[in-house]
Amino acid sequence: MQTRDSTRDTPINIRALPAQRALIDRAASMLGKKRSDFMLEVVCREAMDVLLDQRLFLLDEAQFNAFNAALEQPLTLEQQTKITKLLNTPAPWDH
Repeated sequence: MQTRDSTRDTPINIRALPAQRALIDRAASMLGKKRSDFMLEVVCREAMDVLLDQRLFLLDEAQFNAFNAALEQPLTLEQQTKITKLLNTPAPWDH
């Protein structure tokens, strides 16, 4: 993800209702930020949360036992290849 000092040259355009724009402007102003800075920070934070939420999953006892059993099985060559590719792929927010 680009840092604050990086040049921003990729536009993102959205349409909003006047009340939505006023709400965003009010919140940005309260934080002493420009509308675009505020919106970009909030959207990026939410995007990271959405992506990170994919890491949590809940299992009952039977599902947990089946999951553990699957983890104990040796990996096939195809699975090893897929895991290696996944681990070498940059996180979406690092692009």
